[in-house]
Amino acid sequence: MSDYLIIGNSIAGIGCIEGIRSVDKTGTITVISGENHAAYGRPLISYFLEGKTDLDHMNYRSPDFYENMGVDVIYGKKAEKLDPEKGEILLDSGETIPFGKVCVSTGSSPFVPPFEGLDTVESKFSFMTLDDALAIDAVADESKRVLIVGAGLIGLKCAEGLKNRVKEITVCDLAERVLSSILDTECAALMQKHLEENGIKFLLGDSAVSFDRDKAVMKSGKTVEFDILILAVGVRPNTSLVADAGGEVNRGIIVDGRMATTLKNVYAAGDCTEGEDISLGQKRVLAILPNAYMQGHAAGVSMAGGEESFNNAIPMNSIGFFGFHAMTAGTYEGDLYEDKTEDSIKRLFTKDDLLKGFIIIGKEERAGIYTSLIREKTPLSSLNFEILKQSATTAAFSPDLRRKKFGGMV
Repeated sequence: MSDYLIIGNSIAGIGCIEGIRSVDKTGTITVISGENHAAYGRPLISYFLEGKTDLDHMNYRSPDFYENMGVDVIYGKKAEKLDPEKGEILLDSGETIPFGKVCVSTGSSPFVPPFEGLDTVESKFSFMTLDDALAIDAVADESKRVLIVGAGLIGLKCAEGLKNRVKEITVCDLAERVLSSILDTECAALMQKHLEENGIKFLLGDSAVSFDRDKAVMKSGKTVEFDILILAVGVRPNTSLVADAGGEVNRGIIVDGRMATTLKNVYAAGDCTEGEDISLGQKRVLAILPNAYMQGHAAGVSMAGGEESFNNAIPMNSIGFFGFHAMTAGTYEGDLYEDKTEDSIKRLFTKDDLLKGFIIIGKEERAGIYTSLIREKTPLSSLNFEILKQSATTAAFSPDLRRKKFGGMV
């Protein structure tokens, strides 16, 4: 019997452990890890491919973290069935683990369309886990041509990681622009230009429909030859444990601010969940690392009987490719303030005396200030927004507000 069971050895899982231990120092904690690795920073897998980091520097916490926290980790096994009434989990090994309370932090899985002939491709990979990166690392060399299906964040980070290790890289996507979920047309064009200047080829508004060993037939009728295929079309939240047990699920697992599901003693956190996006005023999946940790921590505190909620989630991204960076947050609605040059664009979106969202590409900014304004719904009339339009600086805040928000920073 484990007082606390965490399904998924993820960033959300780490947050859950630390949340539990902030309230309960002695209760038993068990983690079910589908992977055979300690929790690691998933964004680092592209840097591993690139040779900018190694396995020893990818851990999210120190090697003695689990021991110091009094956590038992079961590696290489997956939860197959959740029974909230009996308070137990069935593993794929056939073992049953009873629990007091459980946090489901199962993340998401790659979405692979039913491509004709995909089974004929020998070297095909996803790019979401360290094991994916290790498998790609084993076959990548300067003679290989790489085709990446998907011009979103996952596909482009893979392209960056492989660029100096392979002969050529082609990225295709049915969308007409790169990073279509977070960048508008003009900003995406600026990012694409930079990627192309660094040797990445694109086929946009076009994508693979079938494969024949080392050939992809595109929707346009073109044929693309490759040696390595990376499938980065998209992801789907892993919701089946909760859904099959009768819990409320939409695109993701439905949770409240305490990260409780509709099932007794069952909580959820991370990319598998669906919570309130305060910038949009709607529930949605927000698969973002900082949100995952904060959700996990709130779940852990709640499971241990403490009081913590996470109810100010917003979409946000801070990404870079070949030294060119983009930061986005919130929703792109309302009045637009824009400042752009040939190589940079800054867009701030305001509505109802609030900052609703921003896109900053090619500029160095302290975007955390903008993010906090969105999260905290700070009235723009309470500060000097004209200064903030030019630069994210604490000088835009009154002395009293500055002390309140930044502890007296000037």
